[in-house]
Amino acid sequence: MKTLLLAATLSLVSTTALAEAGSGKQLYSIYCTQCHGVAGDGKGINAAQMAVQPRDHTDTKEMSARTDEELFKVIEHGGKSINKSVLMPPWGDNLNDDEIHALVGHLRELCCQKN
Repeated sequence: MKTLLLAATLSLVSTTALAEAGSGKQLYSIYCTQCHGVAGDGKGINAAQMAVQPRDHTDTKEMSARTDEELFKVIEHGGKSINKSVLMPPWGDNLNDDEIHALVGHLRELCCQKN
């Protein structure tokens, strides 16, 4: 019985982790691509009209200089919260902490996991 319970728990944890990983990509496509681009390169459809160009999330050097806490903060509270562009809106009223963590995870995939 303990083995069955352990297996069920591990299965649930694995499923949850996979869902969260997938949700980061999905959330990015909903909330971020308009400015940061589908590829995360800062060349979204809105970028041409913006006075400050959106961050290139595929730039490993730039993104590695940011901590996960900073990325979480800027997603939750907007660019102004880390002395960056006020054009980056705060998403804390739209996204919960788990969703923001999923987005941070996706940002790390974009910048740091080269194919």
